[in-house]
Amino acid sequence: MMYHLLSFFLKLLSCIPFKVLYVLSDGLFYLLYYVIRYRRPIVRKNLTESFPEKSEQEILQIEKNFYRYFTDQVLESCKMSTISPEEVSQRMKFTNVEAADAVLKSGKSIALYIGHYGNWEWVSSIPLWLGKEVRAVQIYHRLRNESMDRLMLHIRERMGAVSVEMRKTARYITEMVNSGQVSIVGFIADQSPRKKEVRHFLPFLHHKTPVLTGTEKIIKHYDFEAWFLNMKRIKRGYYEAELIRIHENPKELPDFELTAMYLSDVGADDSEPTGIVFVDAQTFQACVKIGCVSGGC
Repeated sequence: MMYHLLSFFLKLLSCIPFKVLYVLSDGLFYLLYYVIRYRRPIVRKNLTESFPEKSEQEILQIEKNFYRYFTDQVLESCKMSTISPEEVSQRMKFTNVEAADAVLKSGKSIALYIGHYGNWEWVSSIPLWLGKEVRAVQIYHRLRNESMDRLMLHIRERMGAVSVEMRKTARYITEMVNSGQVSIVGFIADQSPRKKEVRHFLPFLHHKTPVLTGTEKIIKHYDFEAWFLNMKRIKRGYYEAELIRIHENPKELPDFELTAMYLSDVGADDSEPTGIVFVDAQTFQACVKIGCVSGGC
């Protein structure tokens, strides 16, 4: 019953035209930022520590830009419930696909590192840009709420991607490799591991940051090529994501170097930071730059 109610509400929301959706987003921004003041102390703390060279006024502007982006991203993700393949292909463009496609056609699979910036939910439309013989897989955390988890799976698989729960990753990839299935597997790896799983720290935006290393282990074990998805926000509702090779043969790299290369790519945007993704209230997890153009948020 709950699932059907949520599904109805989501489809109703997703049918709203983008122009009207952004009017709603502006209202939601005002509510979250000025009225509820949702997590503002945490965001301010992360921003101030991550960009000590910024003035108080600059930090304040980045903070507001983040909240504007955040409300946009939430509502844009809802659009995946009904948006057509044609429209999402116009709004979410992938570049350098031909280079990745050449690797896949050679019979080698790709592990695609992704970050929590841009609109990562729209990355699930990548199958529209690949050959039908390639399986696009995304690794995800199962949600505690069963109805919400089921709803998010529906959204993420509408364009042909396959969602695999994190704890089932090794088994699923093993089955694909054994069957000869060529794939591109997406890992959002800029999150903090649980305390008992912390194995390595790396410097990131003036923080000693605990990092996930499981992705690197999987890549090396299955001999995948390592790639990075560098996403930019062109303007509201439009993104461009470039597929960039990190390393052709990650097995040659020392432990944790691949993870360091990925984290370096995440923070390598030359543009001014216009927003920060915060993930957890207690620990600094993944302060990453948002690819927003000036004034576009």
